[in-house]
Amino acid sequence: MLRVSSKGRYGVKAVYELARNYGNGALTVSAIARRQAISEQYLEQLMVPLKRAGLVVGVRGAQGGYRLARQPAEISVGDVVRALEGPIGIADCTSEAASSCPEIGRCIGPDVWSRVQDALLGAMDAMTFQQLVEEQQEAVRDKLLARVVQAGGG
Repeated sequence: MLRVSSKGRYGVKAVYELARNYGNGALTVSAIARRQAISEQYLEQLMVPLKRAGLVVGVRGAQGGYRLARQPAEISVGDVVRALEGPIGIADCTSEAASSCPEIGRCIGPDVWSRVQDALLGAMDAMTFQQLVEEQQEAVRDKLLARVVQAGGG
């Protein structure tokens, strides 16, 4: 089964929370952890590679914490997953070492899995945190509107 590890999943949740807060200052690790149901200790470990990748910035002081290093529209899900998981390869034959495979030329695998991998990476790279925040805000508005209509207020 193709899976993103908990590092990738929780990293996306943390960066999403920072994107929701973009322009309003830094968020503490405890605030992010509480809002996204992530252990504070685990979240601290995730912030190091996210900082190293230039996706988040640590802010010192009384109002300190973390904020995005770039606008949410400039950070993709793919950026976060790669920062935390490393290079993404869905099959051995799509890795950089695949050229040493004795089956090259006889096996359909590299063609199939490379196309699947390209589609997956393309989707992850096209999905920005600005889009995710806007989609979530729209979904919340739709739910609230449905409740008002259902209650006879619209």
